[in-house]
This record gives sequence, structure tokens and C-alpha cells, in this order.
Amino acid sequence: MKEWTPPADWRRVATIDAHTAGEPLRVIVDGYPPLPSGTILERRRFLREHADDFRSSLMWEPRGHADMYGCIITASESPESDFGVLFMHNEGYSTMCGHGIIAVATVAVETGIVPAVAPETRIRIDTPAGPVTAVVNASDEGVGPVAFDNVPSWVVDLDQTVEVPGLGSVTFDLAFGGAYYAYVNAEELGLRCHPADTRVLTDAGTAIKRAVASQTAIEHPFEPDLGFLYGTVFIGPPELDGSHSRNVCVFADGEVDRSPTGTGVSGRIAIHLARGEVELGETIHIESIIGSRFSVQATERVRFGRHDAVTPRVEGQAFITGRHEFLIDPADPLRGGFLLR
Repeated sequence: MKEWTPPADWRRVATIDAHTAGEPLRVIVDGYPPLPSGTILERRRFLREHADDFRSSLMWEPRGHADMYGCIITASESPESDFGVLFMHNEGYSTMCGHGIIAVATVAVETGIVPAVAPETRIRIDTPAGPVTAVVNASDEGVGPVAFDNVPSWVVDLDQTVEVPGLGSVTFDLAFGGAYYAYVNAEELGLRCHPADTRVLTDAGTAIKRAVASQTAIEHPFEPDLGFLYGTVFIGPPELDGSHSRNVCVFADGEVDRSPTGTGVSGRIAIHLARGEVELGETIHIESIIGSRFSVQATERVRFGRHDAVTPRVEGQAFITGRHEFLIDPADPLRGGFLLR
């Protein structure tokens, strides 16, 4: 079996898999369709319009699952950056991904794509939402935590209400942290940010996302491709000492983030700063649904278009879980994948 070679007409796709705080990232390193030159957003459109069956074959069953997440590394858009990245999930392609930045930076240093420089290796990465800078703690003992300075993040609205079928009137905050989220207090809806309530949270988060998206105009100040609601973030009390609170992010087509969500905590720190609940430079620790944690702080105030924004710094840790070669038989009627819930 070790010496078996697949037929020449089968597609081979090589990946390195990792997780950040429990949330998977499948880094595609070979076998994906070549991407055209142009901006990161233009390459994102190309994947969506011309190569989406490859996304579904790697994110969906039988090679993935409904909550799978992945990325493809591409050439940088700007000469100052080390590389670009395009993130993908069960529904399509993200605009930014915090857990993905932490994981792909870890993979880049572990595999030597970016040479390690002790004690910190700085990596500039182009994303559809803009460039971010990751700082990887590396030593002879391996790669440790990764912090990244995110794209500008801001509050759109506070204390808005929306009528949601089955839930009634729901109060939410709307903020951008690389993607747009509706932030909801879970306890106000009688919900817990607990693994046992995952199904209920998924259904409620999806219903809230649909209601907010249908009743609220969401516009990015510069890029129309970024102007959409990505998900719902439920906020609950912490369960661990030293934590500020707990996040459960329901995004894309009902995916539940196992991590605290890097873009989600970025929007949250903008909300807390706007409410006067934290100071500039103050670090808080936010748990995920499984109890893993990210730290986040707002390092500076910036102006982004018409918005008073902040630069969030998020920190977490990723671990490589496997190296894979996936095979796609052109005769397989399920080669494009499928999903069951």
C-alpha cells in the first residue's frame, strides 16, 4: 500500500492541517488551481467564480465537515508583504480570519516558508480586508504564541434592535473586526455559551444573522465586497479565572467557531472602548465555547474612512495536526463534496 500510486488523471491536493484554540485550518499547499495576478480581492472573486468546486471538495464531507475551515497561500499584493492568504469555509470565502492568521503564521515558520528569527518573527500578510502583521514567538523549542495587529476595527451601531422569528425583539451591537458581526448578549435570550447548547446557539445565531442582514444596510467604506454581515457573536459570562467573558461565533452557513474568533474579539474591543469599558492598551482575555482563550487589546486609535476605528492586537496559539494528500477521482459522483447536519 505504501508503494501505490494514484492514476494520473486523479487530482492530488496537499495540505498541512492545524488548529488555533480548537478551530481548524487546512492550509492548501499544492494541487489547487493557479490564481491570476491582481489584488487579493480579485483573486477571491476568481476562486468564487471559477474554482468553487475545489473549495467544497476540501471543506465539505467526506474530506471535511460542516465546520471545516481552510486557506490557500498566494503571492503578496504589496512588495512589503511576505505572502497573501485567502480563507474559505462551508459557504464561501472570508474577508479576514484571526484564528487563520495565527495558524498560517505558525505553519509558515514551522515549515520554513518564512525563516524563524528568535525571539520574534514578524510576518506581514495580505488579506482581502487589508494587510495584517503577525509576530511569531519562536525559539529552539519551537513556535509559541502568535500575536497579530489586525486591520482597523470599528463600531457601526450600538443597542440596535431587530425582530427575529422565534426570538422576538433582539438587541445587538454591530461592529467590524475584519468582518461584520452582530453582537448579542446570550443571557438576554436565555442562552448559555456552552458546548451543550451548540445546536440552539447555531439556530439562534443563524436566525439573528438573517434578520439583521435583511433589515440593516451594511457598507464597507472602501470595498463593496466586504460589505456584508458575516455572523452573530453571542457574549456570555466567563467560566475560567482571569477571563473577561466568553464568545460563541456563528458564521457563514451556521458554522460554529471553536476559538474565540480573532475578528470577533477585534470588533468586541472596539465596542468596549466605545462604551468606556476598557482603556486603550488594556488587555482582556476572551474564552471560546470550549474554554480556549485569545487575548485582545486596542493599541491605537485610527481614522478609517468615516469611522473612528482602533487597531486591535490579538494573541493565541496554533498547533499543526497533520500533513495530508487528498485525492479527487474524476469518476467519483461525490467528488465535489456534500454536507449533512
